[in-house]
Order: sequence, then structure tokens, then C-alpha cells
Amino acid sequence: MKAYIVGVGMTKFEKPESRDWQYWDMVREAGAAALADAGVDYGLVEQVPVGYCFQASTAGQRAAYELGLTGVPVYNVNNNCATGSTALMMARQFVQGGIADCVLALGFEKMKRGALGGGADGGDFKTSPVARHYGIMAAAHGFEMSPPTAQIFGNAAREHMERYGTTAAQLAMVGAKNHQHSADNPNAQFQDVYTVEEILAAKTIHDPLTKLQCSPTSDGAAAALVVSERFVVRHGLHDKAVEIVAQAMTTDTADSFGGSCIDVVGKPMTAAAARQVYEASGLGIEDVDVIELHDCFSVNELLTYEALGMCADGASGKLVESGATTYGGRWVVNPSGGLISKGHPLGATGLAQAAELVWQLRGEAGARQVPGAGVGLAHNIGLGGAAVVTLLRR
Repeated sequence: MKAYIVGVGMTKFEKPESRDWQYWDMVREAGAAALADAGVDYGLVEQVPVGYCFQASTAGQRAAYELGLTGVPVYNVNNNCATGSTALMMARQFVQGGIADCVLALGFEKMKRGALGGGADGGDFKTSPVARHYGIMAAAHGFEMSPPTAQIFGNAAREHMERYGTTAAQLAMVGAKNHQHSADNPNAQFQDVYTVEEILAAKTIHDPLTKLQCSPTSDGAAAALVVSERFVVRHGLHDKAVEIVAQAMTTDTADSFGGSCIDVVGKPMTAAAARQVYEASGLGIEDVDVIELHDCFSVNELLTYEALGMCADGASGKLVESGATTYGGRWVVNPSGGLISKGHPLGATGLAQAAELVWQLRGEAGARQVPGAGVGLAHNIGLGGAAVVTLLRR
């Protein structure tokens, strides 16, 4: 059975503590927007997976209750930065499996200011779910005083530079591109435009990554209404429907733990998920027009180019330098501004990516519209680990 997204919504992503709201306010805003987009009443929703990382158990219920008290099952989903796309995947599976005809996937996060920690409990990395990942990093690079997530991705960047000759300027080009794209996105946390030189001159977080190459902490929510083909027909939603052509989630294998930070931050997971999606859909990266990928740090965008098959290993720096990943190039990557500039409320990120692609494929993205967009790809990854790749088609 096919699954379609017929409604999407999101809040503006905000700097933590800059807006007087609670997580349930965010979900009410994003969820109501998705239902209104589809013209569907919450009373028709049969299942509700809700993604978040930093709230207590059953916060999903507290948030979903703002949309209606109908007694439907609510599932609380936590998969680190891949949480939003995990909720979307659950919604798709409910529909494709014939369990439900109408599922609302929700994701939110209310965060604190400052850099994320490394997932340690009270600072003890032995208890961290990502202790093995950071152990790989420490064995190869030691452990410094910079923020742990920036450190592990920054060390992946160092490896890429040493192995392939990738330059600091090429890394900064990712940030410059995504900040430029976000200038046309009213939902983005930042809409400021920077030159490559300004990005290189910004405060260093973990060499070679500067502040303007790192995603911020953010508050916000996003939602997607996923329905069956018969629901589309019954409710006359053909003009709204965007098909989830294929979707795959992978987790770490032995390839992640061979000693390289490039691998431990998820490149093998992404490559495996992409292969599964291409095989299931009969489409390839050459068929894709627009991409929303997980640029938590600029280096991860370059690693993802390679994992998705957009270029050969080691060629991603030259790819971004060529202009192939922005307007007028072969693909437009992160027209929303990506995590770097749109923001990164963990539980909402994957669903916000889906929302952007739905708007692009419907031709509703306004000033940031990718001309002729017919196929979109979303990539959402969480250290620890999970990678979700989703292929969408109008």
C-alpha cells in the first residue's frame, strides 16, 4: 500500500528561551498547520507518533492532547537527531502496513542555550549511549575541551582534509551556501548571509569548524500527515499528495567502529540507507532534484554528498566549490537553510525536512522554490546511531 504526505506544518525555529512558549504550544501550532494544510480534522487521525529528546516520558501525549482528546494511540519516539524522521517512518509503516489510513507524525524540542553535551550522565562517559563512538574518537585524536559533538565531527573534518586535501574554505562554503539559502526562509532561526571569509573568521568551535558551520540549539516543532491512497481518493487530496516512494533506516554496523571519525559519525549508515532506498524505488541520485540533508556541521554535508552517491569519496569539497549543490547547479541542497541556519530542534528536524520537500515538490516554496522539482530526498542522522533516508515524489 502506498503512503502519501498530504499536510505539513512547522513553527518558526527559535533561539532557546527567546520566545515564551512551551513544547505543547509548539506542537499545537505545527500540528494544526499540518491538518489545515490537508483540510483534515484531527478526529480522522488514527495513530500519532511523537518525536522528542529532552522532555519526560509521555510528553508526546501532553503535546498531542492540544490537538484533540480522541483516545488514539500516541507513541513517544526518541532517536537522537534522527528522531523526527523516525516518527515519520513509523507513520509510513502504519499506513503501508494497512494498520491505519491516517497518521499524524509530530516532532518538537524545547532546548537550552549552549552546545549539546556528549550524552553523558553527570559527565561520566562510561554511562553514555555514545561512549563507544567517543572512544573511537579519543583513540585516534585524544579528547579536548571543545563541545563533544563539534569535536567528533571536527575530527572527521580533519581526517577528510588529511586524506583527500579538502580545504577549510570548502568546508566554509557549505555554511555560506546554507546561510544564503535561509535568507528566503521565514521559518529559519537565522536569515543572515555571510561570505566564506566571514565564516572562516568566525569563532573556532573545534578546528577547522567555526561557529557559522555549526548548527545551533533551537526550539520548534514540525508535523506531517501521512495517509493511504484510499484516503487520498476518499477525501479528494490528489492536489496535496506527495508520495513517500521509499524510505530506509539503518543503524551502526562494524563499519562504524573501524577507527575513523568519518565512519563513526555515520557515513556508512547513510550509504547503506541510500542504497536501500535506491533499490526499493528504482530511482537513483541522478533522478533527485532537491535534497534536505543533515548538516549538523558543515563536514557532515560533505560526507553525505559522498554517501548519497553525489560524488566519489573525497570529491565533496570540489563538488560544493563547483556550485553543483545550489541554485543553478545539479541539485539544490538544503534550500531551507539546513540545520546550520534554519536551526536544529532535534525532535522536529526530520519532519521539518519533510515539510520543506513537500512545499518544494508542490511548487509552494516561494522565493526559495527549486524550479521543476519533481523528486526530493531527505537525510536525517543521529549519533548513536540511526540514519533515515526518505525519497519523495510529487
